[in-house]
Amino acid sequence: MLTWEFPPRIVGGIARHCEGLAKALAHLGHEVHVFTLDFPGAPDYEEMNGVKVYRTVTELGHPNFLTWALLFNHFLEKRLGSVSQQVKFDVVHVHDWLSAPAGVSFKYGVKKPLVLTVHSTEIGRAQGLHTPDSRAIDGMEWWATYEANKVIVTSGSMKGEICGHFNLPDDKIRIIPNAIDSTNYHASIDRESIRRRYGIGSNEKLVLCVGRLVPQKGIEHLIHAVPNIVWRHPEAKIVIVGEGWLKGHLEYLARSSGHGWKIRFTGFLPDSEMIALMTSADVLVVPSIYEPFGIVALEGMAAGVPVVASYIGGLAEVVEHDRTGILVYSKNPESIAWGVDRVLSDPGHSHWLTENARKMIQKTYSWEGIAKKTLEVYKEVK
Repeated sequence: MLTWEFPPRIVGGIARHCEGLAKALAHLGHEVHVFTLDFPGAPDYEEMNGVKVYRTVTELGHPNFLTWALLFNHFLEKRLGSVSQQVKFDVVHVHDWLSAPAGVSFKYGVKKPLVLTVHSTEIGRAQGLHTPDSRAIDGMEWWATYEANKVIVTSGSMKGEICGHFNLPDDKIRIIPNAIDSTNYHASIDRESIRRRYGIGSNEKLVLCVGRLVPQKGIEHLIHAVPNIVWRHPEAKIVIVGEGWLKGHLEYLARSSGHGWKIRFTGFLPDSEMIALMTSADVLVVPSIYEPFGIVALEGMAAGVPVVASYIGGLAEVVEHDRTGILVYSKNPESIAWGVDRVLSDPGHSHWLTENARKMIQKTYSWEGIAKKTLEVYKEVK
């Protein structure tokens, strides 16, 4: 398995997806090797719950992200080649375009099938192809789907997107959703103490948003909704968790909203703290404008917090409106404020939503079930 991010390097959802899938495959009795990038303080090799993890030192850097990705693939390929002298692999599984060059080379080097999981696309993330780098990444994504024996996507909307954009045959694609380890959200916590750490008083409501601070997450639309939310619920405070290059602009929007003192940016939080904060929230808002799946919605459901999410992409497949959560119009602050009000104004109904969501998580989104579906794809290509 090749992935540019794997714990403790966590940039987005790919790290958690690869960790959950790898551990579940190992638990089912399979030998799993994960090749990823180095991270300060992390060993270059370790075994995690039966998963063999190889972290590769990237000896050359570059300020341009695309150039850096092409450079680190060289070092991934070297590490793969070295380990393959001792290990006979059966299948190569690449996650997104970032590790595709090493995966494609290795496919031909060891003459083994290649499986590719497409977690998102450049044309979707950037809402179009506006720069030479974007067009190059788009080309690499097409190339990876062409070279792969099978392509996995996490939602029906994502299948439609890549079939339409890359002209892929329908039978090359398999839909396997993301999953979550719901046991991580069962820990006993001191809810009031956690809320106090983030300036939330006992009589106040915590409106939480978790995600990378980049345009596709739509966080500016939540900020634009804050005056309306506060007008309906003066006791509400908004906490935004995450890092990203849009952070300065979002902080400016918060200050300009007239309710800057109601909005707090925490930056990146480790998993344990993020789970504790999520479990302590009154509502989780996922205001994305592009979301192939939306694993943060599953995390909110597992934590027992009502979810308000954009009616787009994979989110519309994960959240069933007014049964497991509330769906609102994307890029629409008034609709977001309506969704938050729907949750905060009716605690009984909100509790019913969270109970339905937890049952749905246990039934549909377990890592063991997702691993078994992934194994079926491996058997198809062998």
